[in-house]
Amino acid sequence: MAKLTKRSENYSQWYNELVVQADLAEQSAVRGCMVIKPYGYSIWEKMHDILDKMFKETGHTNAYFPLFIPKSFFSREADHVEGFAKECAVVTHYRLRTNADKTAVEVDPEAKLEEELIVRPTSETIIWNTYRNWVKSYRDLPILVNQWANVVRWEMRTRLFLRTAEFLWQEGHTAHATKEEAMEEADKMVHVYADFVENYLGVPVVIGRKTDSERFAGAEETFCIEALMQDGKALQAGTSHFLAQNFAKAFDVTFLNKENKPEYVWATSWGVSTRLMGALIMAHSDDNGLVLPPHLAPIQVVIVPIYKSDDQLNMISERVHELCAKLKAAGISYKYDDRDTQRPGFKFAEWEMKGVPVRLAIGPNDYENHTWEVARRDTLTKENVSDEGIIDHIKNLLEDIQKNIYKKAYDFRAANTYKVDTWDEFKRIIEEKPGFISAHWDGTAETEAKIKEETKATIRCIPLDAEEEEGVCVYSGKPSKRRVLFAKAY
Repeated sequence: MAKLTKRSENYSQWYNELVVQADLAEQSAVRGCMVIKPYGYSIWEKMHDILDKMFKETGHTNAYFPLFIPKSFFSREADHVEGFAKECAVVTHYRLRTNADKTAVEVDPEAKLEEELIVRPTSETIIWNTYRNWVKSYRDLPILVNQWANVVRWEMRTRLFLRTAEFLWQEGHTAHATKEEAMEEADKMVHVYADFVENYLGVPVVIGRKTDSERFAGAEETFCIEALMQDGKALQAGTSHFLAQNFAKAFDVTFLNKENKPEYVWATSWGVSTRLMGALIMAHSDDNGLVLPPHLAPIQVVIVPIYKSDDQLNMISERVHELCAKLKAAGISYKYDDRDTQRPGFKFAEWEMKGVPVRLAIGPNDYENHTWEVARRDTLTKENVSDEGIIDHIKNLLEDIQKNIYKKAYDFRAANTYKVDTWDEFKRIIEEKPGFISAHWDGTAETEAKIKEETKATIRCIPLDAEEEEGVCVYSGKPSKRRVLFAKAY
């Protein structure tokens, strides 16, 4: 197994190598698209299952809407179409044919669609066209629907998990009778995302609002969670949008209120994607490979036998199987790696690369002494543990690892968040030691654009917990009432 490029030498190359060597994903034959391999997909499945449960606990149900959207739907909400126009893949024909000598396949010009179809970049338009049939009265509200799906956004510069032409995600789309209900929903779901990312991915996040220029196309308010990666760049890990009545008006979705008067419906949408896989990798992993939080690891414990003969393997395997039964009863996922095609050292390196939180090894001496060699992935430390207390030890160890990797990421963010009051200091920090910069901003799009042009740093969010604080804009010197969070970002 090849060694990874060190993060300190080339962070981008380290990331690309790790995704492949940890068996998470690979490039596909379709430019800009990826193949998510079984091990990578099993992590995404755990994310899916946990989030799905959280959504249902907050009253949401799942549905599915078409992959194809009539092009005319996009023209109904001007800001929406402008935001996605450059990323849309368009279906123009519905049939192929072979050429005269049957040596090639070509589009059949006679099979042109009457109306071209957009391959789903997001589903607001098709869903709100559908909601028009579902909503007649206030009694039909709220609609709390989520969809697990794939979407296509035609990206020219791609990176596995972080930015691909096709990716997996969930998108919630809700309809409400009042503005207050819709705002409450948008706020609730961004906090659900924060809960998930912090307590399962082990990644600390800042909850905030996007500026007007950064918010979702067609929204009146976008809430987000922003995380800091080990290279000092920010990653937007999830968004929740208050859509007001924009899509209801575009698709004529009205209801009769309690006074029997017609009103437009209020809307939200919210989503996270396989980009969370990128956050998971970049927030915790090291030069030896992936580091997985136990709450999301498909395999929490791997067991490797060390032996010289079949008799020794049989003897050791008997004890391992007893342990596996106890692990299963305790709800701990495990794998017994008794392959005879690889040596223990190779197995150690492989499972270290794949980020399994706990590794157990047992050889003849361990068998005789009724002990296990226990190695934890986050600190790369080892200890010998008695067989008698091994299950409780593993339970406690998994929780300790989960807390430790969160604390490590939290401490990193704290050490790389800078309060800045001058433009010279801003420019120096963004170049020398990138991270989050907390600074005053005058609230204008012009200043925001100039800062981005000169430093490549963007306003990641206006933190929801930001207190009012009189100051002056770090760039223009104009008055400001609160600090915002800047960073270079993925």
